[in-house]
Amino acid sequence: MTLDRRMFMLTALAAGTVAASASAVVSAQVAQTPNATEGLSPVVETALGSIRGARRDRVFSFKGVPYAATTAGAGRFQPPAAHAGWSGVRDTLELGPRCPVPQSTAQAEFVVMDRREPAGEDCLCLNVWTAGLGDGGKRPVMVWLHGGGFRGGSAGHRCYDGTNLANKHDVVVVGVNHRVNVWGYLYLAGIGHSQFEQASNVGMLDIVASLEWVRDNIERFGGDPGNVTVFGQSGGGSKVSTLLGMPSARGLYHRGIAMSGSQVSSISRDDATKTAERFLAALNIRPDQAEKVLDVPYYDIRDIANAQPFNWGPVMDGSTIPAHNFDPVATPISADVPLMIGSMETEATWNTDQQYDPLDDATLQIMAQRALRTDAEQARHVVSVYKAGRPQASNLDLYLILASDVSGFRTGTDTQAERKAALGPAPVYKYYFDWYSPVAGGNLRSMHTMDIPFFWDDVKTSVSLIGDAPELQDMADKVSAAVVAFARTGNPNSAGLPQWDAFDGDRRATMFINADMRMVADPYREERLARMAVLSKQA
Repeated sequence: MTLDRRMFMLTALAAGTVAASASAVVSAQVAQTPNATEGLSPVVETALGSIRGARRDRVFSFKGVPYAATTAGAGRFQPPAAHAGWSGVRDTLELGPRCPVPQSTAQAEFVVMDRREPAGEDCLCLNVWTAGLGDGGKRPVMVWLHGGGFRGGSAGHRCYDGTNLANKHDVVVVGVNHRVNVWGYLYLAGIGHSQFEQASNVGMLDIVASLEWVRDNIERFGGDPGNVTVFGQSGGGSKVSTLLGMPSARGLYHRGIAMSGSQVSSISRDDATKTAERFLAALNIRPDQAEKVLDVPYYDIRDIANAQPFNWGPVMDGSTIPAHNFDPVATPISADVPLMIGSMETEATWNTDQQYDPLDDATLQIMAQRALRTDAEQARHVVSVYKAGRPQASNLDLYLILASDVSGFRTGTDTQAERKAALGPAPVYKYYFDWYSPVAGGNLRSMHTMDIPFFWDDVKTSVSLIGDAPELQDMADKVSAAVVAFARTGNPNSAGLPQWDAFDGDRRATMFINADMRMVADPYREERLARMAVLSKQA
């Protein structure tokens, strides 16, 4: 792989961070002597066995904690099974394996925070950060579902470290690894093979199993199993959205935060079965011989799954996911669960092939027409509305905002907010993140993932993505306080913020997240109506 200079510098930065992290782990281990107080590994008795973690300041961390049995061998493509447990004390000082997935194609500024930990089929593990062990505390629990769509990612990214949230906001943070890609979403239940009748949505069932672990164990870490928030960005937001419609997850969580991710509808059983048959054919396996898939080396399955354009994701199978979650209406399964949901102003600048050359009017017109998939006259009208509403924006800015507006990141989150609010009785709190990063010459603007450092209150780890201006911490303080207030009470209102009103289909109250937070009623209404008039004709 050829690295340009920017990618080389960011990779070097990552290497330095890895070295520093390794040194910190060694230091913590050295400090684990009978006379040590700082860095002494605590031991917690879980339902599966004792685990020893590490300590940094007042926060204890436990990494790579198993919550279910291995999915290798007979467990491949099956729902997660109970872990048999272990005797003695298990060290949980390092990240566990991630699911075998392709390398990320995200912008280098975000990829640099990926630790790229080893992968394997024994990947059902989680990480815990807490400032209270056995103190009888009833802290809100925040369970993180990582991004990467339903195809990749892991909970091991540096920007997913829960130390700051646990330390500054007194919550318990849990990050979950689970199956994705072919491992989590190869739908074998429809091929007529008795051995795989339950092989459906197993990646989502992994997440349910992790929430059951939280229910059974989190009190030992100072958390409240009766106050659990699932939150996630991009694919993680889609997983949160999918959980909202899963009967098996009901009662295991109590609030949801979907950041730039939605799941309005799921894949049909017929389409998922065709995908499974096509995948088996690529392995030269007939459906009636499906048991042979258990003997295929995992790297062959991984490589074939990534070499062809398979559609991996949740399937509306009638049981684990009984209906489309937000189509035509919001699922009643989670009607009582408050939801925070939002998107970034320029989600489209996430794409690695995005060009940033200035656009003249003619080129803007052509690109807008392509994005809207409409004729020249309708595209011209939409562009004129955007120009009128944003007189200071360049043509390139207008295109990037429009491209983001018509993407699934915006249309999906908007649809879910509207239908969830219409359902009631739980509130919906909507946000629109329009802070622009100065990195990469400012080209990335308000890109997909730019909100993560602020929601996690960890701007120092994310310098490659957002820069290092001193005022960033003030913004992170406000945003993270709102996020934790929502996790604690189901309402994000907190000190330092303007009043954050619940969203409804009439007023459409939306919090604009940037250095100067502000509430806006029905923002960019004319733009929304103009583009929806075009998009509704394509539905």
